[in-house]
Amino acid sequence: MNKISWGIIGCGDVTELKSGPAFNKVSNSALVAVMRRDAIKAADYARRHNVPRWYSDAEKLINDSEVNAVYVATPPSSHEEYTLAAFNAGKPVYVEKPMANNYAEACNMVNASEEKKVKLVVAHYRREQPRFKKVKQLINDKAIGEILYARIELSRLPLTKEEMADPMIAWRVDPAIAGGGLFNDISPHQLDLLYYFLGPVKKVMGTATNQGSIYNADDMVAGNILFENNVAFTGTWCFNAPAVVDVCEITGTNGKISFTVFSEHTITVTINGKTETLTFDPLLHVQQPMIEATVKYFLDEGPNPDSGNEGAEVMRLIEKFSGR
Repeated sequence: MNKISWGIIGCGDVTELKSGPAFNKVSNSALVAVMRRDAIKAADYARRHNVPRWYSDAEKLINDSEVNAVYVATPPSSHEEYTLAAFNAGKPVYVEKPMANNYAEACNMVNASEEKKVKLVVAHYRREQPRFKKVKQLINDKAIGEILYARIELSRLPLTKEEMADPMIAWRVDPAIAGGGLFNDISPHQLDLLYYFLGPVKKVMGTATNQGSIYNADDMVAGNILFENNVAFTGTWCFNAPAVVDVCEITGTNGKISFTVFSEHTITVTINGKTETLTFDPLLHVQQPMIEATVKYFLDEGPNPDSGNEGAEVMRLIEKFSGR
């Protein structure tokens, strides 16, 4: 195999700009087929993005002889099903986050990947973006000394009635489809970055509750991690807040690294009392660096940028933080 010919299962909003166009912009990669249960929308997507074929049946896309890799971009409730189906056809999978509806399903996906010797990558794409790779470099270079502790605070305004009436938003707070609420939808990016930056976890605990009663899922989550290197972490996620907050801070013996995960394109680094702000250009297709790394991995030209085991560990952390 010298080129990855992709098929997308679930060509919804996330694939319009964040990921879909990037499959044709990466070397040795092409998007050749898409699938969506709504045939009209599948055909429309294929027409607008110049994709040769479209399907309304996932099995037909998976069994398309010209598709040699599958991107699963459906809601989490079907990630396991479609990933296992692709593995049964011998095709590697790039699966959206959160990896699955729960930790058990994520483990099933990892086990199937190992048993069938088919590759699996999880789309925690921020770890391949230049801004977060710079944070990783600063930590590895001990620019702020030995890491002591980290914290995350994320707050969002409560969903409005109009937003709850929008199917593209409402499914994200339906535990049956999304595995949990907005915490399950948003926190994988943050928790994966912590794992990427700080390494394996020794202890984790948390609690969650529904304060706003706007939907069935929890809207308030808090928790703590002790990493194996004895770095301590604390985090809070509130989706019923009066203001928007997006803060991540990593503190070491000589200073601090501060950044947002979802809003700004900067990193603020304070070393021995001197502060510098680094600015990064926004990416048109935010998943393109991860897709490029995934293509190289599928072609045996590079390492796995985010393995199934790493993705499953993020699912375990989510469940521990949620008190499940």
